Amino acid sequence: MINIQVLRENPERIRQAIRDKGTGDPELIDQLTELDRRRRDHLAALQQAQARSNAVSKDIGICMQSGRADEAKTLIDESSQLKTSIRELQEAAAKANERLERGLLEIPNIPHPDVPLGHTPEDNKIIARHGEQRMFDFDPLPHWELAERHGLIDFERGANVSGAGFPFYTGKGARLQRALINYFLDLAVDEGGYQEMQAPLLVNADSARGTGQLPDKEDLMYEVSRDELYLIPTAEVPVTNVHRAEILDGNRLPVKYAAWTPCFRREAGSYGKDVRGLNRLHQFDKVELVWFTHPTRSYEALETLRSDAERPLKALVLPYRVLLMCTGDMGFAQAKKYDLEVWSPGQGRWLEVSSISNFEDFQARRMQIRCRLEDRKKPALVHTLNGSGLALPRIVAALLEQYQQSDGTIAIPDALQPYTGFDRIG
Repeated sequence: MINIQVLRENPERIRQAIRDKGTGDPELIDQLTELDRRRRDHLAALQQAQARSNAVSKDIGICMQSGRADEAKTLIDESSQLKTSIRELQEAAAKANERLERGLLEIPNIPHPDVPLGHTPEDNKIIARHGEQRMFDFDPLPHWELAERHGLIDFERGANVSGAGFPFYTGKGARLQRALINYFLDLAVDEGGYQEMQAPLLVNADSARGTGQLPDKEDLMYEVSRDELYLIPTAEVPVTNVHRAEILDGNRLPVKYAAWTPCFRREAGSYGKDVRGLNRLHQFDKVELVWFTHPTRSYEALETLRSDAERPLKALVLPYRVLLMCTGDMGFAQAKKYDLEVWSPGQGRWLEVSSISNFEDFQARRMQIRCRLEDRKKPALVHTLNGSGLALPRIVAALLEQYQQSDGTIAIPDALQPYTGFDRIG
């Protein structure tokens, strides 16, 4: 949620953010400005009425003690009218505040000045590349053919049980999946200094609202309507909400968590070749990295978080590139976002495996996560960040394709062999 002071002092900045991100309604800004003015008018009138009511109550007591009954009766009548006015003003202010809060939830975060303008993937900026794309002396196969050949993933039976996008991992495919989860968590904890956490897979609406999934992404989440819960689309939702309505010790920031969870996404409207195999699933595993930082140090933290997300890609020797996402390809809640993409030789395309984002105080304001700082009298909102470290499906796809051999086998990267217990598949 944006700071209401920005709405009051620079509404055009918010309108520009809506245009740049391509989400939200610019006309909503005038409506919210009017609601804010109306609410403040109600509150000012309420304070005046309450002050007058207190004064009248004292005068009634004085009149009664001095025997001025007629004057006391007049004041009693005024007091009754004031009580009615106070009740009406309280209700009007509450209604205006409720509508204002609801409207503010529909305003996207304001992009950082470094974010490139644009609305298409072509407008994203490639800022780094790492590793060389492997040159094959044979035609590399896509991962779905490799998975079928070696009995690693069963897409058909998964579709029979749950529908498309819910595969079974089998045999060495299941062991590879488990090995990657453990490896990513160990890297985060042992080398990144994260505290490991196992998070709930179901969250309430307040939690989804806190991280920005509601009201922006409700169509992408699976809902358990009977219990008014949502299956998590990412561990970001429960882990960031773990400190909701808390005041953290500023001297102990940053607080960093790593969590593995299954993730559930409806991905409505996703069709075609780009969703084949593991490219886009409704259920997948991911290790998430979440930061709570000092409000003036979050952009330093973003670069560290990006390095943490890149660490497993370097260790697995997977060629990847780093993109600084443009305003329209960044998302509703982010102020600045990087994507990491690995090279898929079997498909001849780049696959996103991580998004690393700084939300500044946008999420913290929704969740009221604050910290005590030595140089401030009042608690300040923390800044929140998160990044995938990493999402497994496309990592598995890239590994199978990158490490396939001319004899039909698939090698396992050296760093991963202690976790898999085998050095090749096939």
